[in-house]
Amino acid sequence: MAVQRLPLQNARSIQQPSSLGLYIHIPWCVRKCPYCDFNSHQVRGGIPEEAYIDALVADFEQDLAHVRHRTVHSIFIGGGTPSLFSAEAIERLLHSIAARVALASDIEITLEANPGTVESGKFDAFRRIGITRLSIGVQSFQDDQLRALGRIHTVADAVRAIETARRAGFENFNLDLMFGLPGQSLHDAEADVLTAIELEPAHISYYQLTIEPNTLYHRQQPELPRDEAMWAIQRCGQAHLAQHGYGQYEISAYARPDLRCRHNLNYWRFGDYLGIGAGAHGKLTDADGQYILRTWKVKHPREYLRTAGTDACIGGRQSVPPNERAIEFLMNGLRLNEGFDVPLFTARTGLPLACMEPALSGCLEDGLLERRDDVIRCTEFGRRFLDEILGRFLPTESLQAG
Repeated sequence: MAVQRLPLQNARSIQQPSSLGLYIHIPWCVRKCPYCDFNSHQVRGGIPEEAYIDALVADFEQDLAHVRHRTVHSIFIGGGTPSLFSAEAIERLLHSIAARVALASDIEITLEANPGTVESGKFDAFRRIGITRLSIGVQSFQDDQLRALGRIHTVADAVRAIETARRAGFENFNLDLMFGLPGQSLHDAEADVLTAIELEPAHISYYQLTIEPNTLYHRQQPELPRDEAMWAIQRCGQAHLAQHGYGQYEISAYARPDLRCRHNLNYWRFGDYLGIGAGAHGKLTDADGQYILRTWKVKHPREYLRTAGTDACIGGRQSVPPNERAIEFLMNGLRLNEGFDVPLFTARTGLPLACMEPALSGCLEDGLLERRDDVIRCTEFGRRFLDEILGRFLPTESLQAG
């Protein structure tokens, strides 16, 4: 099914989101994992740390015109492996940002870290410079799986990193944990989840390994559990997480009460965010001009370092046309267990709910979606088939004046 043709005079005004996030990309890793399709590059001959921080500051300054009078509510430093950088370099970056834009008094600042790059005392320094949340890429608590996944850490390294983070004062930290790994049994997957729960993180990202294009796993595909086994693994893990107080609030996100990731919630609610760093993406709403702008920076670190702060650093700019706003909103909003409310849909997209007919009615009738008052969300059944749901809403015609 497709979004019906919607006369433009039925459109509403886009409202600028009150929240604003900042994503910072650091693209280097010790080793490229065979499943990873992120913009990451293996370290060869050292990292140009100081030059890259200078480039990030120049990049941020160029974007300031879009957000100078807004407040940043969350910062997420991802990669790559940001924990390869020194705390001193990250501190200089954060100070430069704070000198140029207002930061919320309760700002959430997340740093991704891999257990194999954690030196003694490094988490202490990260905590001291203002990092409020860590996301630790464990992926598995079995050494043979870690080797198969190309990880540079061991189970002992992972446990030690978690203990180090807690001693440094990080009570709010996430563990990344994958399931559906090559040759993984239900017993092994269950053991991974139980080990993660025993370590008592505030948040667990529990997600299925998928084979992505342009990865080693895509060229040399490993044998993964079959669909029925994969579903049994997922259900088992979800049951343990729920039993131990980790509420699922998004497809792959589980958190203790009041410790959901605010930065990612902003994405899923179709909020605004800046993106700086090699390959970083941003989304900004211009309420005066009534458009939504997506931007992305050049991907290769060498090109980024050479052009940061200039127009040549912009990999692309694209205004999201009206007939694509609905599907972009749904791709995010339907990931949340709570779904979205209709007024938010209209405020973020400038479109009435009618633009989603007849696909919406079909999904409701088929038990894929449910509506309670002004809230629309996936049913438990529908969450298994999100791609199919979204496919029903894909636009095939541009919005035209009636």
